[in-house]
Amino acid sequence: MANIVVKKLDITPIEERPTEIVERKGLGHPDSICDGIAESVSAALCKMYKEKMGTILHHNTDQVELVGGYAYPKLGGGHMVSPIYILLSGRATMEVFDREKGETVKLPVGTVAVNAARDYLKKVLRNVNLEKDVVVDCRIGQGSVDLVEVFERQKTDIPLANDTSFGVGHAPFSITEKLVFETEKLLNSDELKKELPAVGEDIKVMGLREGKKITLTIAMAVVDKYVNSVEEYNEVKEKAKAKVEELAKKLANGYEVEVCINTADTDDCIFLTVTGTSAEMGDDGSVGRGNRANGLITPFRPMSMEATSGKNPINHIGKIYNILANLIANDVAELDGVKECYVRILSQIGKPINEPKILDIEIIIEDGYDLKDIEPKAKEIAEKWLNNITEVRDKIIEGEIKTF
Repeated sequence: MANIVVKKLDITPIEERPTEIVERKGLGHPDSICDGIAESVSAALCKMYKEKMGTILHHNTDQVELVGGYAYPKLGGGHMVSPIYILLSGRATMEVFDREKGETVKLPVGTVAVNAARDYLKKVLRNVNLEKDVVVDCRIGQGSVDLVEVFERQKTDIPLANDTSFGVGHAPFSITEKLVFETEKLLNSDELKKELPAVGEDIKVMGLREGKKITLTIAMAVVDKYVNSVEEYNEVKEKAKAKVEELAKKLANGYEVEVCINTADTDDCIFLTVTGTSAEMGDDGSVGRGNRANGLITPFRPMSMEATSGKNPINHIGKIYNILANLIANDVAELDGVKECYVRILSQIGKPINEPKILDIEIIIEDGYDLKDIEPKAKEIAEKWLNNITEVRDKIIEGEIKTF
């Protein structure tokens, strides 16, 4: 049985504290672009490995860098001057010795990676010309021999941890967290883009709660070809603001919500873009600098600094345990008597990933309930997820679980 510890946490619940800060970087933010590419490349390699070799081989594609291009945005439509440069690096198994045939099989890692990156960009950045506006450079190298051997030592379906590391998660989302998360989803939804095509994909939402007031400060790229004047630009902002305010009425649960969009705008400078992302104009990006595994940046909650996207979903603890901790926390938070749940999971390198060194569950308990009534149910939830940990891997590969 895993080392599962369930404790009562005697702290003030997040929504009863005087202040809270929450951030989400949207899909078109340079850091999120890197996260999305890294995860898409990993998923594509997983599928290629299974198709050609029958199993998922060692890889980590969490080293993606974006160097901003140079653009000339203009009301009515500008143009790119220099392309956005994206570097794919990391490690992946590129060749395997087939003992039966006595030959080395070379695998199309570079081609698969570049195609996956371009497919992701095509899906996310609607106003980018991939033939002219983006350069994708693949420098993924051969996988580490030591880590490859960890894979080959496995004699069961349960992989061995690649590192001594940890993952963290919490649940449920506070009102502020939920509002920040859903605001970015709304502004980057297909429905809103159809109504307001001028809204770009580079959106950052910063939420501040002070008592019962939430202020959402939103940076929202506007695509130049859809607006012919500053008046039209401001109209797009007002319509987007109205949409967010409408969402807030549904989610804010009695909180006062103030929505501020593009507060840095002046008479001479507005957030106008050719492509819908600041990556066109010198804003760089890297994997792991943005949202955590739960899709948010939450300085008032425990967080891991680990980059989740692009790490292999088989035995990389930095990916699996951060996702697993959130899954467990969400299920425990649904139990009667649980106000908030925090989960931390620690691995030990070389040990089965379903046997963590410790799985620590902390619970803020509602009045009238006792830990002894909740503890066995919480342990049962944790054990269920550990016993089905390969399902987490499969859901990651199929894109059913998001990493940022």
